[in-house]
Amino acid sequence: MEQTLTTPSRRSSTQAWIIVITAAIGWLIAYNLIQPLANWLTYHVIGLSEGSHLGEAVAFFLYDVPKILLLLSGMIFVISTFRSFFSPERTRAFLGGKREGVGNILAAGLGVLTPFCSCSAVPLFIGFVEAGIPLGVTFSFLIAAPMVNEVALVMLFGMFGWQVALLYLAAGMSVAIVAGIIIGRLKLERYVEEFVWQIKGGGGTVALENPTWAERFAGAWENTREIVGKVWLYVVIGIAIGAGIHGYVPEDALAGILGREAWWSVPAGVALGVPLYSNAAGVIPVVQALMAKGAALGTVLAFMMAVVALSLPEMIILRRVLKPQLIAVFVGVVASGIVLVGYLFNVVMAS
Repeated sequence: MEQTLTTPSRRSSTQAWIIVITAAIGWLIAYNLIQPLANWLTYHVIGLSEGSHLGEAVAFFLYDVPKILLLLSGMIFVISTFRSFFSPERTRAFLGGKREGVGNILAAGLGVLTPFCSCSAVPLFIGFVEAGIPLGVTFSFLIAAPMVNEVALVMLFGMFGWQVALLYLAAGMSVAIVAGIIIGRLKLERYVEEFVWQIKGGGGTVALENPTWAERFAGAWENTREIVGKVWLYVVIGIAIGAGIHGYVPEDALAGILGREAWWSVPAGVALGVPLYSNAAGVIPVVQALMAKGAALGTVLAFMMAVVALSLPEMIILRRVLKPQLIAVFVGVVASGIVLVGYLFNVVMAS
């Protein structure tokens, strides 16, 4: 028996748009208030000292939890509304029917243009899978979004010139594209949690033909509620771990290990970067310390890429939608690519 959307499908499209626009304004206001509110709660209400390890960790947690949940809900709502114009079959035909690699290139390019850290990219990843976009293409986006970003490009341009910045861009894009193609060829869809495919299939709801805007928004809201309700706890746990690491990151110890000239510096940089959590801007102080200790550029970039593309909190959040086998493949393929990029940079800069 067909199920129909009730609220706010019975309202006029004009009323639905007013509600959505009002909610969007409230979302933007809330998003811009997160940072000052987190700092106020941490340093004035709780009374922790600015610059202290505990203060940095608590402020990071109070900032990142609402930020990620707002991004998650907002992006899933937008993607779900947009997807109401395209059936899953049509979406798969658009990206999946192209020559191998084209969809990965498009997804990686979109990832470069989106200023998200690894955990912030997870909501879009869920939306991509839920929309029926091939898994390998989806992973190309997930890898490129945090790995290649404007902060790192500007930093490299200022320190080493446009050639090195361009090489970083090409290397990061290559890792995202090749890793996505490999994951796609392995046919690992069975390692995506079942509830994701159920959502993608419509959760038993029969799609309406030519739905009104009210019906589109109602379906998007139900979809958003369902997904956020299933993953929010993993988001909180992941960010809690990331906040602790962020507040107590041992910059001097990292510089002491990776500042040495040794063949194992690159894989060591990747191994040390995986448990950490930061975006490119947050890891720059560590990068500067490593460079001051004489670390090779490839070692530094490998460390930075691992921090922003393979963070432990991201893995915890992804665990809600992916089974351990697929997460292990993802980490292994991307880490191998980052190690190769690190060695490539070291060779190029030494010549």
